[in-house]
Amino acid sequence: MAQLPSRQEILDWVSDHPDATAKRDIAKAFGIKGAARIELKRLLKELEAEGLLERRRRHYLDAEKLPPVTVIQILPPDADGDLFARPMEWQGEGPMPRILYAPLKSDPAIAAGERILARLIEVRGEDHQYQARLIRRIGTVKHRIVGIYRESRNGAEGGGRILPIDKGSDKEWQVRPGDAHGAQNGELVEAEQSGPRGRLGLPVARIVERLGDPSAPRAVSLIAIHQHGIPDDFPDAVMAEADAQKPATMKGREDLRHLPLVTIDPADARDHDDAVAAETHADGGATLWVAIADVAHYVRPGSELDREARKRGNSTYFPDRVVPMLPDILSGDLCSLHEGVDRPVIALRMRLDAQGNKTGHSFHRAMMRSAASLSYEQAQAAADGKPDAQTEAVLDSVIRPLWAAYELLKSARARRQPLELDLPERRIVLTGDGRVKSVNFRDRFDAHRLIEEFMVLANVAAAEELERLRRPLLYRVHEEPTAEKLDALREVAEASGFTLAKGQVLQTRHLNRLLEQAAGSDFDELINMTALRSMQQAYYYPENYGHFGLALRSYAHFTSPIRRYSDLIVHRALILGHKWGKDGLSDWDIENLSDTAKQISDTERRSMAAERDTTDRYLAAYLADRVGAEFSGRISGVQKFGAFIRLDETGADGLLPIREIGNEYFHYDPDAQVLLGAETGLEIGIGQRVTVRLSEAVPLTGGLMLELLELEGRALPQGSGRRGKGKGPVRKRATQARLAELKRAQKRRRVRRAR
Repeated sequence: MAQLPSRQEILDWVSDHPDATAKRDIAKAFGIKGAARIELKRLLKELEAEGLLERRRRHYLDAEKLPPVTVIQILPPDADGDLFARPMEWQGEGPMPRILYAPLKSDPAIAAGERILARLIEVRGEDHQYQARLIRRIGTVKHRIVGIYRESRNGAEGGGRILPIDKGSDKEWQVRPGDAHGAQNGELVEAEQSGPRGRLGLPVARIVERLGDPSAPRAVSLIAIHQHGIPDDFPDAVMAEADAQKPATMKGREDLRHLPLVTIDPADARDHDDAVAAETHADGGATLWVAIADVAHYVRPGSELDREARKRGNSTYFPDRVVPMLPDILSGDLCSLHEGVDRPVIALRMRLDAQGNKTGHSFHRAMMRSAASLSYEQAQAAADGKPDAQTEAVLDSVIRPLWAAYELLKSARARRQPLELDLPERRIVLTGDGRVKSVNFRDRFDAHRLIEEFMVLANVAAAEELERLRRPLLYRVHEEPTAEKLDALREVAEASGFTLAKGQVLQTRHLNRLLEQAAGSDFDELINMTALRSMQQAYYYPENYGHFGLALRSYAHFTSPIRRYSDLIVHRALILGHKWGKDGLSDWDIENLSDTAKQISDTERRSMAAERDTTDRYLAAYLADRVGAEFSGRISGVQKFGAFIRLDETGADGLLPIREIGNEYFHYDPDAQVLLGAETGLEIGIGQRVTVRLSEAVPLTGGLMLELLELEGRALPQGSGRRGKGKGPVRKRATQARLAELKRAQKRRRVRRAR
């Protein structure tokens, strides 16, 4: 029998052979067989008990070293842009080893916070101890929960539960004793999953932050901020860097302070990142100027400000607050184009012919001074012949030339035929203490459309300029709808009595014809909303796939660098292409352009979801006092569990559960988007007018529950009250026949309209 190895020999062997550390591997290495294995097992247990070895899944590892394959969590980039990681299972007593994540070019983008299974390579003589290679992704940072904490019956010492506030979620989470973080009963909390989810019992969470009273008015947006993981507090290093910034000088800039550039924004806007001016010509054409805040001068590549801006991706807007991409000293002061103050800009000069076509453009790094900061209402009133004291002074030099240029742009737009959706923007007005005062729809003026057209043309010019300079950029990509989404839109259109052509390459003008058919009808908003839902989500990408909705070949975001990181990247690309300074695109920016595109596309969607959830909660709070009241609306969606109703008064969406529709069983046909009563034959479909009663409004989740009172102006027929699937085979055959007839009728309508 081979002699049992010494404790040190075992430790040395485990250290030298990290890939083969099972008990049988150790026994084989030292030639240990039979009964001697029992002694080896005892020795290994002693080493484990003393903390010299760590046992993981039948393997023994050096407690002060990491295994060759392990789970790591990616940390945010450091000052050099390198990604380091921390091991998820470090048991050693010494300092935690540093791990450099070194992805291959073929590896997918990994964001900070994500966990991966990695192969570790030990290195020496570096500022890190291991280099990690991706094996596979495991997931993102631990699951986060925002909800209401409820203590157990035994009080705080007995732990408690978290009741979710997500609409449609009823899964509670258990909080073990000691993991409550001092939370009080009924308090709004943020928690994270603590351990894997088991098949049985409640998932376990640990409270990480107390958010206060859930009924407080200001808690509405706070819930969304934490629920969606939006960073709302700037680190000290970022604030220190922002506070150290000084106003830009004229060095390296053209002087455009003589131009009558003005900003036109919402009346409550705090930051102004674009200014416009125009000059008309005797040949019927015009010269347009668009000046955009030179954020790149202050936010340099690789700086603390830059890393934080990239992490946020964009500003997020709520009715009671803004979570900005940049600290206020930049977004609200040094970068903002305030009236009468010198501000650095990247300016664009564009020449239009008499038909509104852009015949040329040029970019300039310059200094401007705003002649006026106007609201949309002010500018529109001046254009309509009702100027106030401020707009009277710039009526001839600014307002009239701008509107003349807008007329040219309108003619070019009509020829291009971008998608002409008409969706009123909801406006939630709050009282001083944050409660909902009113819900209405924003007025939309030509002043809004003027600025939109100027900005669209500027964005086109930026993309074209960078293509000419052969510089990398982030395009704003919007692909055409999928065939499935188009079929769904076509079904809604036909159910509403309209047509959408089939069998041809889809263009925006085809959709515009459908929107024109619906204009002014009872189905106007429904068709516009359904058309919007059929669209693909726009995203950022380093390659150009065009912009379907705007009917443009090349498009990039250039005009809002204060609130969008994509625009800052485009500004840096222009600086690099024109050799304006050292603050252009860095090598790291270029190498990581695809990762940046995905990052900011994701943060944009995150902000949209947070803003939508907040609006739902405010609407539910506004309607909470009107439970029991009756409302008119229209069916906007049908599912097997019920129908969604859009209320006319507020535009809020509520759920009409199938149990509230009638006293009978309803069959659901997903193709026809119809619920059909098994006894009465009652049809519930998209676009129908309804009268409903509000039965429940839950501000905490944003949920609205409705009861159906009338359908198309008629009271509901009453079934027998049976919830079974009909009265035997005769009733079942009749219902199936009616569903088949609905499908045949839809098919006949499609055939007739195709002719």
